[in-house]
Amino acid sequence: MSELFSSGKKLKIDLGELEDQKDLLFEFLKQTPNLKVTSESHRLLIESVTPPEVVEKRVQKFIYNRHLNNTYWAALESGAVKIHKFKQKKDDGKKKRTTMPSTIKHGW
Repeated sequence: MSELFSSGKKLKIDLGELEDQKDLLFEFLKQTPNLKVTSESHRLLIESVTPPEVVEKRVQKFIYNRHLNNTYWAALESGAVKIHKFKQKKDDGKKKRTTMPSTIKHGW
């Protein structure tokens, strides 16, 4: 099995702004069978014969399970899984209307 990893090709996971979740993601990926995960500065490295698409789905599942999917998303880009932050929408300066609570009158 060590012959499979001798090729030197490693899949990188670039955490981007999600570096504070690095240890949790490391532990989450370690639980996946057939993945050998190592840590390097602001990246995680995967030594495996598992397709990159499967690793991307595992990272997306981590983001979803940590309830970070409203602010972060993962994508497979040039042989690496990258975690991106959604850009915030511009506020047009419009004030949101608040609806008044309805009063229900029963006529019985």
